Amino acid sequence: MPALKTSSAQMVADARARIEEIETKDLIAMLEDPNVVVVDIRDVRERQRSGFIPGSFHAPRGMIEFWVDPDSPYFKEVFAEDKKFVFHCASGWRSALTTATLQDMGFDAAHLKEGFSTWEKQGGPVAFPDPKD
Repeated sequence: MPALKTSSAQMVADARARIEEIETKDLIAMLEDPNVVVVDIRDVRERQRSGFIPGSFHAPRGMIEFWVDPDSPYFKEVFAEDKKFVFHCASGWRSALTTATLQDMGFDAAHLKEGFSTWEKQGGPVAFPDPKD
């Protein structure tokens, strides 16, 4: 296989250099703030297996650009709110790329630097979906 022009690791590093990264302890402290929306972009199976941040909004990564765009037929009203949006995935890689892309679109967002992987270890609350969901 020919070498890639840019590796995924380099893409993540480039994204992280130009976006706002929030430490786990800081997002835990922000959870009660009604002006903060935590957006979980992990796959639904990851949420079922590992749990999720209570009150987080689930937005599959593959749809996020369409969900935030008011001109898209897939637009979600939650993204029209005048709030701080903090995206997260499992390790912070996908959310870094997502946040950089949204920033390029003109949508102001931040991401959870270490992702959900450090959330529970640092005292963050975890909820699990209803088994019927």
